[in-house]
Amino acid sequence: MNVPDKQFNAVALAGVDIDILKTFIAIAETGSFSKAANRVFRTPSAVSMQIKKLEDVLGASVLQRDSRSVELTQDGEMLLSYARRIIALSNEMMARFLMPDIEGSVVLGAPDDYGNKLLPAVLKRFAETHPNVCVDVVMDSSANLRERFERGELDVVVYTSSDKHVMEDGAHVVLEEDLVWAGLKGGCAYEKDPLPVSMWESGCAWRAGAVEALDKIGRSYRLAYKSAQVVAQRAAVSADLAVAPMPASFIEPPLIELTLKKHGLPPLTKYQIRMRLKSNAGCCSQAVADHVIACFDEL
Repeated sequence: MNVPDKQFNAVALAGVDIDILKTFIAIAETGSFSKAANRVFRTPSAVSMQIKKLEDVLGASVLQRDSRSVELTQDGEMLLSYARRIIALSNEMMARFLMPDIEGSVVLGAPDDYGNKLLPAVLKRFAETHPNVCVDVVMDSSANLRERFERGELDVVVYTSSDKHVMEDGAHVVLEEDLVWAGLKGGCAYEKDPLPVSMWESGCAWRAGAVEALDKIGRSYRLAYKSAQVVAQRAAVSADLAVAPMPASFIEPPLIELTLKKHGLPPLTKYQIRMRLKSNAGCCSQAVADHVIACFDEL
């Protein structure tokens, strides 16, 4: 895309709308116009118009599009760095003026499985809007987190639960997802009898659904590996030493989803990620909870 004279482009001199930069970042992070549209609460056609306007102003193509994917051009890579810095500075500026006197600390509890995916985004966003608030993060099993919350040790808690479990007082479902069987692509662990399974203790929502499904079809199994750490479970599956119940979104190469038709493993139920906020929570804890919800919406 060519602009006759960038130096005297009056439109460019007016700058780029910050909302357009947010849309551009969303496309870069999701690799999709439709997913970015959902994130920024616009229609795909409106997102396309924003990007066209952005490229007109810059006089450069920032995205390479085809029928299956969206990739950044060299100019797009450079713009992404600028855009993130601009958004961060804008958020910091607004936080300094709108909430300069809000100080304190919040204790946030999260399970290992989703904590590693969720916490970086939550902490980054919260630090930009509440720079004077300290967030103390506690990572533990969901069973332990629930107990610690009941003892008043946590201000905000995120934990896994079966979708059949009674909803706790004040609980908010931030995500509901299918559980599936994970196995190594080309592996044979699923053929063994008894079936070697990697999972955690009896209070784990993932385990409860897996055990119930195997018992229902009369499939014998043994607990081959026991760990509360998802990375350890993935290691056992990746080595073809076991299969494991996991959220569908956790299935990434070299792992594949094992099905009833191809591998003889029964379908699993859904599970939920729930969040609770202590009853006497202050504005800081409420703000952390709001950021958790927002991040799961994007996830």
